[in-house]
Amino acid sequence: MNGLGGEGTGREETGREGNRRGSTHREGASREGAGREGSPRAVGVAVGEARDAGKSASASAVRRSAADPVKGLLHRHRDLCERAVDPLEIAAGLEAHGVTDRTAARFRHRDVFSLAEEMYARVPRDRDTPASSEDAPTPGPRRPRTAGVVLALLPGALCAAAVIGLRLTEGRPRLIAAVVAVLALALALGAALRRGPLSAATRTTSTWTCWLVGYALLGDGLLRTALSGGPDGLPDGSADGPWPVTVAPVLALALSYAPAAGCAHLFAAGARGKLTSSRGLADFSAAVRPLLLGAFVLYMGALAGLLAATGAVLGEPAGLPQGLSLGALLLLARLLIVHGHAHAPTLVLTAAAGAEAVALATLFAGRLPGCGFLTAPVEALVTACGPAGVPTAACGIGALTLLIHACRRLTRASAHASTERTR
Repeated sequence: MNGLGGEGTGREETGREGNRRGSTHREGASREGAGREGSPRAVGVAVGEARDAGKSASASAVRRSAADPVKGLLHRHRDLCERAVDPLEIAAGLEAHGVTDRTAARFRHRDVFSLAEEMYARVPRDRDTPASSEDAPTPGPRRPRTAGVVLALLPGALCAAAVIGLRLTEGRPRLIAAVVAVLALALALGAALRRGPLSAATRTTSTWTCWLVGYALLGDGLLRTALSGGPDGLPDGSADGPWPVTVAPVLALALSYAPAAGCAHLFAAGARGKLTSSRGLADFSAAVRPLLLGAFVLYMGALAGLLAATGAVLGEPAGLPQGLSLGALLLLARLLIVHGHAHAPTLVLTAAAGAEAVALATLFAGRLPGCGFLTAPVEALVTACGPAGVPTAACGIGALTLLIHACRRLTRASAHASTERTR
């Protein structure tokens, strides 16, 4: 019995050990098979996890952009923000790129000025770090304003001297005096236009400006003599010669350069002041428009007084209509060019000079056989308004066009975004 029991017990232990070995073998095989079959599944799980991570990252980026809407605008205009010396420069630049107060509302700001202030504050600048007193540059001496005043008065003074020289000379000395006066006046006017509030980088309108001023000097006399069959000789600098010369309007225009520079300075300074006090583009335009019209009316009043004075002193007709229309045209054209809008003044000055040239050309072309009809429009205008009707109509229409254009362009903040300028 004991032997049988021992043998049975040994068989049971041997069976249990075999079962353990079989189960261990099956577990290893199943584990190995699971490893082989689970590798694509693991890749799919990893891709899914990466996709979910990308979605969560993009969602977080969207949330960040929604939480900070100014960041994208700041990235697009980073160069403007880094170059700006104050938030006003950024506001003017944004307006030039089409950003309005309504656009600023989408960036959670009430107007462009408030948006510009945030953009200016968020761009780091090296110059924001205060420098020590030892490293701070010593400010140089300020240039005296006397030089600018002298340059503004120089064209009028030289023109007055030229008129005196023409009145005191005869014959060849008068011709020499006229040539010297023209050269000196051109140099003085060029020097005055290179500095001060009427200085501009472009010179695209100088040819047409010279033509318009030359017509004011010689055009009316040539028109009058052409209608009567002349001229019979060249101009001799007198008002009663074969080709009469009208000096009073040109002298008044030269003398009016100083008032024009003063009015331009007042307008520019007033507009910069309105930039600091306005809280919106519409407010700025409404505040600057009276400044523009006030500077224009102030200059016209000064020019009218100079025309009357020069006409009385020289004993010539004052030429108020043509003188005022030409002065208004030249002032508005120069203001637009100074503030970065040169296209419209160039077109208008070209059209005005072309109209005067065509009026003179038709009078001489009408002398050809069968071409007498060409003179009819000019003759009708001269009959109704006198010889001054041609320059008054040409320059007056051009001045009115530029005045409307200036009220739209020069009342924008972007027109006053220029930084320090030599005045």
